[in-house]
This record gives sequence, C-alpha cells and structure tokens, in this order.
Amino acid sequence: MSDREERIEARLRERLKPSFMQLLNESHLHVGHAGAATGLGHFSLLIESQQFANLSMLERHRLVYDALGDLMFTDIHALKIQARSKP
Repeated sequence: MSDREERIEARLRERLKPSFMQLLNESHLHVGHAGAATGLGHFSLLIESQQFANLSMLERHRLVYDALGDLMFTDIHALKIQARSKP
C-alpha cells in the first residue's frame, strides 16, 4: 500500500469509524487521461459506517469528502464512492 493510500485510509478510519472499508487504487486504469498527468490518484471506495444511517447518498458522499478534506486536492483526482450504513 502506498503512502497516499495509507493517508486516505487513516483519515477515513479516524473520522468515519467504518466497520468495513475497501479502497482500490485505480490510477493504472487512467494512464493517458488528462487528470492522471497531475500525479493525483483515481480511487474506488466501498465504505460502511454507522454514521451513514438515515442519510441520503448525497449526504453520505459529503461526509466522505469532509473527512478527506485537503486530501481531495493533494492526493485524489477522482473518487468513486459506495457508502453504506451498517445494517
């Protein structure tokens, strides 16, 4: 796991206390894409947290973006999110 992935996961664990999280670095699928030229990563996130209970998809995504904060500008170019509440 890269330092970038460790920073992202640590921030999400600290802020959202997920019961399950899977972060996949999909940057290799975007080689040649204009966004890839910046060096920032393309990621796919599956995250489950009690904090998402009774929230809309948009509200869940906002929680993820808020948790990541500055990493959205320094480490991440694109982020695909699946945010679920713990049943």
